[in-house]
Amino acid sequence: MLDAFTKVVSQADTRGEYISNAQIDALQNLVTDGTKRMDVVNRITSNASTIVADAARALFSEQPQLIAPGGNAYTNRRMAACLRDMEIILRYVTYAIFAGDGSVLDDRCLNGLRETYLALGVPGASVATGVNKMKASAIALANNPEGVTRGDCSNLMSEVSSYFDRAAAAVG
Repeated sequence: MLDAFTKVVSQADTRGEYISNAQIDALQNLVTDGTKRMDVVNRITSNASTIVADAARALFSEQPQLIAPGGNAYTNRRMAACLRDMEIILRYVTYAIFAGDGSVLDDRCLNGLRETYLALGVPGASVATGVNKMKASAIALANNPEGVTRGDCSNLMSEVSSYFDRAAAAVG
């Protein structure tokens, strides 16, 4: 994984070009929004267990067949694996938010995950639903204006949303 600055320099170097004004502006925006970005990561990280538990609870109430005998989350071992996977996805989403780059999410978490779930018989659509439930909870927490840096966070919330969407699409 490369941070945003290293990635821009590496790509420009590969092409043998100078860094463009648009790239400099994008990096400047990343720096300007750095405090907001850290506030979002801190909020999600501080509430990760609640986000995962609430998403799982909502998922299992909507899809009770998952926790019924023979379901994919039936038995404590399978339930724990499900919660662990949701927490891992959430953790990598926070890394992507912090870095301002989704490649860490793809490279370290999502690549090959759908194939693994298919091989294990895990219903990808249910996992995607769980990810979307985590997304709703995380964005509600992150978008709460109390106790954080003030300012327009619409672009950042759109970015956060895109990381969850990327994860849901990768497993669904």
